[in-house]
Amino acid sequence: MSQLALIFGCIFGSLAIIFGAFGAHLLKKKLTTDQLQSFETGVKYQMYHAIVLLVLGFNLDVSATINAYIINTFIIGTILFSFSIYGLVLSSANNKKLKFLGPITPLGGLFLVAGWILLLFKFLI
Repeated sequence: MSQLALIFGCIFGSLAIIFGAFGAHLLKKKLTTDQLQSFETGVKYQMYHAIVLLVLGFNLDVSATINAYIINTFIIGTILFSFSIYGLVLSSANNKKLKFLGPITPLGGLFLVAGWILLLFKFLI
């Protein structure tokens, strides 16, 4: 069992609910349709990986190095991917776009893909 995966799974899951409600109710009037869709993409990916982290947290023994890598890549990827989207959308809506966040989103996506590939590798070995 991985306590780190369970903790981050719970944090990401609860924040996804909060951010989803925030986007649906408060930001709906402030964001364009494209901005709202981007924000929702961040929320969806955050929730998907919260669920994955909870499942892995209950099923993986972190004493195996690959298991720790899988969990860490999902955590890092979710933070970089989803939270950079939130920053880009919210800063853009306030006409102060944080352009440095632009390259962080695909880097987060690469971490998420790496986590899935590591998980596949674990199943194949």
